[in-house]
Amino acid sequence: MKRRKIGVLYSGGLDSAALVGRLIKRGYDVWPVYVRCGLPWEKVELFWAKKYLASLRSPRLKPLLTAHVSLEGAYAHNWSQTGSTPDADSGDAEVFLPARNLLLNIKALLALSGKNVWHLAIATLRGNPFPDATENFFKTFEKILSQSFRRRIRISAPFRKSTKRQILRGGKDLPLHLSFSCINPQGNRHCGHCNKCAERQKGFREAGLADKTRYASGAPKVYNRLTIS
Repeated sequence: MKRRKIGVLYSGGLDSAALVGRLIKRGYDVWPVYVRCGLPWEKVELFWAKKYLASLRSPRLKPLLTAHVSLEGAYAHNWSQTGSTPDADSGDAEVFLPARNLLLNIKALLALSGKNVWHLAIATLRGNPFPDATENFFKTFEKILSQSFRRRIRISAPFRKSTKRQILRGGKDLPLHLSFSCINPQGNRHCGHCNKCAERQKGFREAGLADKTRYASGAPKVYNRLTIS
């Protein structure tokens, strides 16, 4: 029987890490793709992305593909480059990066084309506030990509109707403490103060799971967007 192949747009974060694990369990040969854009946290993100994949030890997991997109100063005035990192009390809209889904998906599919993989899964969750994460966007995007590649391209978002709590509970047997979600890393650790650290801690708390993440020394516990001592 022909084995099913799928690529995963893989950041090393909780959601994409859980997605890799789920697809392996469902019998796919999984090709994770990490796309670098020159953002400050990528070196640490990639460090943990590799550690997580190595811990899975599955014959269905293929070697990590890495690709690069040069932004050429396009984000020069964006929070990701100015040092004004959205903190634990910020809303999701404050971490917006223009055209990010377009850039990452196209580059990932170009990398996967060399492996004859034409199906890409992304870990978009329910409640994503951005217009490039809607069902309509992905349907339209599929059509454009299929025309551009001159073959059928599939974009799947299997977590689109799921919350982070549901994703964590469904992946509780995975080494998700080795995933990395921080946008202001301290050394190789999560800062514990930023928007993404707050989201991560809230997810573990609501899922009723112990958070084994290694946070920077002195980092506070951040729950429900509120900092507590």
